[in-house]
Amino acid sequence: MNTPHTTLQTPLDAAQTKPAHPTTVPGTLGLGLLIALVVGSILGSGIFGLPQNMASGAGAGAIVIGWTISGLGMLMLAFVYQMLASRKPELNNGVFAYARALSGEYVGFNSAWGYWVSAWIGNVGYLVAAFGALGYFYPAFGEGNTGAAVVGASLLLWLVHAMVLRGIQGAVVLNAVVTVAKVLPLLFFIVLVAAAFQMDKFTFNFWGEASLGSVLDQIKSTMLVTVWVFIGIEGASVYSARAQNRSDVGRATLAGFLICLLLLMAVSLLSMGILTQPELAALKNPSMAPVLEKVVGRWGALLVYLGLIVSVGGGFLAWTLLAAESLFTPANAGVMPAWLGRKNKAEVPANALWLSNGMVQLFLLLTLFSKASYLALISLSTAMILVPYLFSAAYALRVSWQGRTEAAAAPRDLPVAALATLYCLWLLYAAGPKYLLLSALLYAPGAALYVVAKRQRAERAFTPAEWGILAALLLLALTATTLLASGQLTL
Repeated sequence: MNTPHTTLQTPLDAAQTKPAHPTTVPGTLGLGLLIALVVGSILGSGIFGLPQNMASGAGAGAIVIGWTISGLGMLMLAFVYQMLASRKPELNNGVFAYARALSGEYVGFNSAWGYWVSAWIGNVGYLVAAFGALGYFYPAFGEGNTGAAVVGASLLLWLVHAMVLRGIQGAVVLNAVVTVAKVLPLLFFIVLVAAAFQMDKFTFNFWGEASLGSVLDQIKSTMLVTVWVFIGIEGASVYSARAQNRSDVGRATLAGFLICLLLLMAVSLLSMGILTQPELAALKNPSMAPVLEKVVGRWGALLVYLGLIVSVGGGFLAWTLLAAESLFTPANAGVMPAWLGRKNKAEVPANALWLSNGMVQLFLLLTLFSKASYLALISLSTAMILVPYLFSAAYALRVSWQGRTEAAAAPRDLPVAALATLYCLWLLYAAGPKYLLLSALLYAPGAALYVVAKRQRAERAFTPAEWGILAALLLLALTATTLLASGQLTL
């Protein structure tokens, strides 16, 4: 019988401890595939609803400010992942590894857990959006949460599941092909809408109507939307262990971000020169469809709906890969149960994939009863990922401060990490108490898996500080449960 392990490790020691089994596959993904993974995971359904999602709570002026804050903030975060990929190449799956190096194993576990939950909830949102788009052609699918839609989404879910089980490389190559296919209709939209852009509509009531609240309130209303459409910026970092060249991870992150930033801002801001803010706010999603229909007629709407279906399919595939990988690496590092670190003959983390898609299936069924909307699902998914982003930025801040005199340090590293950390703190504030409480409700149960993993390794589960973190999570989760039961908190 093993004696319980009681030696305490520093967070940095823990981060650099080699797992008992290798967690990497010899490099299989080149720069092009990594860029496609970043673009494919960022561009899903979000961009197709941007005109309405942004205009529903803000005027053009606040939206411009919101994009400026989010663009700069996410650029800093992209630089963070680029810098850490270069200066800490030994850390695989950055979202998990950076948090563990920062504050220990339970914090690293929570970062991986939050990222995983965000991934599969986002996939539920993707499926709801895809079949909501199909509802334009087949009314039985409704808004994507009818019985017919859930059956169709379930079939698609397990079809993709079976394909991924055959091999990661093939799935990533397919993702690259789909990514190119979904960028083309976006470019087509941008060209046509830019040609019809009317400056007087863009500037009309520039700072929004009084009913929208103050400019600060309007800016805050854009935050979860802009973060949602940027989620996936860390995609190359999550797959860093499979990169042919570790330096490509940082390059792919930055290139993918810049491509997506230009597309997202163009779709959002150009639409405000076609319809006014109240008109955009009243649109049904995907709101790109009625915007383009206003410019070129009904075939424009058809193009957008078809583009959305292709885009969501690609985004769903990319996030299926990321969800499985976000469990696989921590399992091999000993902070999740060992069975989640097992692979099949095709080198796919099969058990992690089964658990991820099983949760997607469960929540698809729940949409039948809760009628959870696409926007509610993406807001919850976004809130779950804010903490992992904050841990990455904070770790970069520590690395850049401690190593500011090293040869590898660049003058921009410290200010970039500081700005990224401030941006992540701002996002937590902008998210508000509702989604933070709902996030705690989803973070807290993860502790059970963490305890199982530690018992498998005959190690003590929590340090005194980690007990405090767990107690705080449980208190917030209990508060959320009480408020949900009383109807004061809803999804």
